[in-house]
Amino acid sequence: MATLAAVFEATIQVLVTDGPHRLTTTRVAERAGVSVGTMYQYFPHKQALFYALNDRYLDTLARKIEAACRSQTGAPISQMIEALVTTYWDAKTERPDITRALYRSVVELDNEALIEAFAARVDAATAAMLASASDATFAELPTVTLTLLATIFGTVRNVFERNLTKAGDRAVQGQLVMMCKAYLEAVRASPERA
Repeated sequence: MATLAAVFEATIQVLVTDGPHRLTTTRVAERAGVSVGTMYQYFPHKQALFYALNDRYLDTLARKIEAACRSQTGAPISQMIEALVTTYWDAKTERPDITRALYRSVVELDNEALIEAFAARVDAATAAMLASASDATFAELPTVTLTLLATIFGTVRNVFERNLTKAGDRAVQGQLVMMCKAYLEAVRASPERA
């Protein structure tokens, strides 16, 4: 699988330097140091390569979120939100050039199945975490989970699209944590109804 890892890394490099429209399987093969024939064994066309790259990225991201949610089982909601937002934010900003390149590349493919699979994993992990909160219960847990994650994911994407400074990023991250905590406080069930 070393060849596949080299192809994925080469794809990222070409996406970052040249953009999705100039990416070709030939360019990726040259950058990865593999033959074009080898490339076609794995990826018959550019869209297959984009799909596989995004699948790998979303799987890695989902695993990080799932691990963060498991680590917060039974914690107070405030601590859960800090961990969830920080994990997602850090994963997206670890290599911002890759995140930007992948955001641009998804217009090249039909990724609905990838997004649905990612959402199902992250929704399940987040709902399980919230259901275990030591200081809250939620009457409409699926809706709360969806609203919370849509807010986090949408905010992070918008920050990337605006190319904010690092200080601007961190300021928005702090505000996002505050907003999510306030939301969960507002929608949590009162002890009488729980």
